[in-house]
Amino acid sequence: MKKIVFIALGLVASMALPAQEKEIETTVSADFVNQYIWRGQDLGSTAVQPTLGIAYKGLSLTAWGSYGLTDTNDAKEFDLTLNYTVGGFNVGITDYWLNTGPDPKSRYFKYDAHGTNHVFEANVGYDFGIFNLQWYTNFAGADGVNKDGDRAYSSYFEANVPFVLASVNWTATAGAVPYATDYYGTTGFAVTNLSLKAEKEIRVTDSFSLPLFGQIVANPCSQKAYLVFGVTLQP
Repeated sequence: MKKIVFIALGLVASMALPAQEKEIETTVSADFVNQYIWRGQDLGSTAVQPTLGIAYKGLSLTAWGSYGLTDTNDAKEFDLTLNYTVGGFNVGITDYWLNTGPDPKSRYFKYDAHGTNHVFEANVGYDFGIFNLQWYTNFAGADGVNKDGDRAYSSYFEANVPFVLASVNWTATAGAVPYATDYYGTTGFAVTNLSLKAEKEIRVTDSFSLPLFGQIVANPCSQKAYLVFGVTLQP
């Protein structure tokens, strides 16, 4: 798995050429959320979630993290995603790392097959305009196990439908886990994420606006529901 990290770093270096040679887009932002809900799972309380990314044409490399602000027991997370998009098609690989997991010392550069806190996930999807579909599968690292105790190759898929209502951008999401894995806490096919998200920018001055978002999330599998609120800070 070290090769994936080195390839990603190499891409950063190759993309960091003079601006006149390449048109590079940069993303710098931070979300502040009242709770961290991911694919219908409760992963923590109030958190700051920074993003740093670069993109050249359809190729992008993004670093994302989550750090609890009120509960010291909340996991610290650092993810790297390499993604390529052409037309409506996209494919990518994400390296998830949390300070909790098989490695009691929480070492970032420990990649042992049965002792790492990293989870490596591949994704593929297509945006049809009026809706988009995404499929995700863990292929290495600290994946979950199935009913037989074997690596589950834990997977998740979802459909997203964006729309505009009353000058607000909305997204409706339905996500499910196709088979048993303790990574998502399922014993078979299960719907784990039904959500409705609203986003709107609040203009503060002529040159500064504040993006806000609210989200209702339900997990029929765990019979839990959440109300998420967040604000995004960006240059």
